[in-house]
Amino acid sequence: MLRLMLLRHAKSDWADTAVHDHDRPLSGRGWSAAEAVGLHMHQHNLCPSTVLCSTALRTRQTLIEIMPYMRDNTKIHLLRDLYNSSESDYVDTICSLGAFSPTLLVVGHNTAIQETALELTGSGSPELISQMEQKYPTAGMAIIDFDARRWSEVGRAAGRLVSFFQPRTLKAVSN
Repeated sequence: MLRLMLLRHAKSDWADTAVHDHDRPLSGRGWSAAEAVGLHMHQHNLCPSTVLCSTALRTRQTLIEIMPYMRDNTKIHLLRDLYNSSESDYVDTICSLGAFSPTLLVVGHNTAIQETALELTGSGSPELISQMEQKYPTAGMAIIDFDARRWSEVGRAAGRLVSFFQPRTLKAVSN
């Protein structure tokens, strides 16, 4: 079994409109949300063996906040290809770079993250799928399981959505 975790970067800071989009940092709320996601991952033993992360500043900062909750031997790949890409690019990247990693975390951007999750999900909770279709908020994460041994075997609608969480629901659960 393979597990894919698709994390949209946390809330970015739009205060300085002169900053190039690729260099846009997280907002204060974004830093807090990313930390909450990391803690949630730790509490539920969601430990990726490999991370594929966009090179954009806000995705790298999101990753920085969750790294203390990951294992020391997690492989991390920063990929420019995940910035300004489509869902087909994300799926191709997952299939080619996932290799034999049993648990893969992708930290990326919308709309590609949402479209990738919907493209790969074939079953799971109809309520969670509907939530994911309606909105994939910043720092939202979908967890999709596949009955496959290699990422190259993963295809359209082959996965089962096992979780979809958002930072606002994490705060409600952890208090």
